[in-house]
Amino acid sequence: MAYHPFRHLGLKVLAIVLASVLWFTVAGEHVVERSLRVPLAVRNLPPNLEIVGDLPEAVDIRVRGSAAQLSRLDAGDVVAMVDLATARTGARLFHLRTDEVRVPYGIDVAQVTPPSISLSLEKALRRTVPIVPTTDGEPAPGFVVGRISAEPSNVQIIGPESHVRDVAAATTEPVEIDGKNERVRDVVTVGVTDASVRLVEQALRATVVIEILPAPTERDVTGVPVRSRNLAQGLVPRIVPAVVKVGVRGQRDVLGRLRPDTIDAFVDLAGLGPGSYNLRVQVDPSAEVGVGAVNPSAVAVTIK
Repeated sequence: MAYHPFRHLGLKVLAIVLASVLWFTVAGEHVVERSLRVPLAVRNLPPNLEIVGDLPEAVDIRVRGSAAQLSRLDAGDVVAMVDLATARTGARLFHLRTDEVRVPYGIDVAQVTPPSISLSLEKALRRTVPIVPTTDGEPAPGFVVGRISAEPSNVQIIGPESHVRDVAAATTEPVEIDGKNERVRDVVTVGVTDASVRLVEQALRATVVIEILPAPTERDVTGVPVRSRNLAQGLVPRIVPAVVKVGVRGQRDVLGRLRPDTIDAFVDLAGLGPGSYNLRVQVDPSAEVGVGAVNPSAVAVTIK
């Protein structure tokens, strides 16, 4: 088919006119420079390394382009990148290159300030630590905090090796117990106080149960009989006084049911033969009742 240079002549002329207008428009704009403070991000950080301390949040750059382009440019359109592909443990210096700054098409980066940054890197460490819930407030008068549990009870953390080793436990949002007189159950967020360390499982929440118990009270029980233990066969003891006063502590309802003869006060006569002795009174505590002072603390014992 023969070529006809004047075929579609109108369209060709229109294309030339539009191209000329565009060229003159662009060529007529002045190239200007502008300073911006832009965010700094990292890329290619090896998975076995962690940055110790804070990464600079932003750097200053100078960009070059047409006045129209720069007038529409916002700092959020530009991101400076630092490439950590060659990173190793220790204090390292990394260059901030102009070609690592992401800018819209048609805009050039003339300068980055500072031209380099120093970062300290450590090996990453993963470790399991217990969750220790935090409480806020005090129980109602006459009540105390009992057992505190969390589900899950442990959590995995990760971060720079030196920081992870210093973390003894993860914590939670405070659980409100002010004025409470019964068990408290709440679902709260788990975290760590060291900003360099983070949870392996992000946005973890734990169910915390806090027992609120009646506060232990104290009571003096009089008329507690003093018994003998380990007396040799065929011997008879005489104990003066035969009864003592024992201070006990425990839950109010338990102490209310306590009788003198249910308290096991005794003197140990193991290895003793006939004669007179001044012996200390001992009391066996129970699982529910603690023992305080015994009055008198010693008794006279005559063995015949």
